[in-house]
Amino acid sequence: MKVSQNASLKSYNTFGIDVKAKTLISINCIEELISVLDKNYADDLFILGGGSNMLLTQNIDATVIHIDIKGIEVVRETEEFVFVKSNAGENWHEFVLHTLENNWGGLENLSLIPGNVGTSPIQNIGAYGVELKDHFVSCDAIDIQTLEFKTFTAEDCEFDYRNSIFKNKVKGKYIITSVVFKLTKSDHKLLTNYGAINEALDEMGIVNVGIRDISNAVIKIRQQKLPDPKILGNSGSFFKNPVIHNQQFEILKKEFPEMPNYLVGKDSIKIPAGWLIDKAGLKGYREENTGVHKNQALVLVNYGNATGEEILNLSRKVQAEILAKFNIDLEPEVNIF
Repeated sequence: MKVSQNASLKSYNTFGIDVKAKTLISINCIEELISVLDKNYADDLFILGGGSNMLLTQNIDATVIHIDIKGIEVVRETEEFVFVKSNAGENWHEFVLHTLENNWGGLENLSLIPGNVGTSPIQNIGAYGVELKDHFVSCDAIDIQTLEFKTFTAEDCEFDYRNSIFKNKVKGKYIITSVVFKLTKSDHKLLTNYGAINEALDEMGIVNVGIRDISNAVIKIRQQKLPDPKILGNSGSFFKNPVIHNQQFEILKKEFPEMPNYLVGKDSIKIPAGWLIDKAGLKGYREENTGVHKNQALVLVNYGNATGEEILNLSRKVQAEILAKFNIDLEPEVNIF
């Protein structure tokens, strides 16, 4: 356990926002976590994982607990599947690479997503046709107030598009300590039709496609489109892809026949937020230290010394432009503090 006072959180969030924490405690095991929670911190806590899906707009006048608990293990196997448990502090992409090294299939489309395993169920992370919920079995979490552990099944988590029970009903009540995934050992289901995966595979000269090939294709695409947070501060996709009613889509389609779309229900259509932002002329737009990334309009970036408030103001400008042009409300995917 490491304790720091008036600590900078710049290196703990992928936007690279330099705000201070009144107290920062880095936790390396369950026993340390229980000890810290037991010392009456419960009413004044801020839980921090990989810092990848957040925008910090002010100093944190609270005890910040950084969950850095590591460890991966197989908890059960069948002839077809392996059930793998990862502790919350494992880096998500490194965990995905670990599964590929063992020829376990299911998470390859989620390669190179920033953040840690422990926060992945909160957001129900997803990319290229796959969501975390597709391979999620359960997660263990500790009740901040009672210190009792609870296992949440997939049904318990109430997963939805970039959403879960941890973002609403039990927000701030639990800390996820580990996650169990169900992955294939053979006969992997390969998903290559979403986005530019097939195109990337062709460019790479891959004919007999495997799960590692899909991962490499996804990594190639993401590296071409998305800035490295270590070089240019960002949180990946800042906005959710909006879902609109079919009637609204038919109206918009008359004016924008090239508008990409995905059917997500009987009467619902998902529109790529990046396309909307690009069509509104904001791709590559810059305001001093902040901007919309030149290669991926869905990503807002910190060009050096931006404050969280400056990035928040830019996001509001983007929202206003999209509402005015398309009558669509863009909802942030990141958590704003």
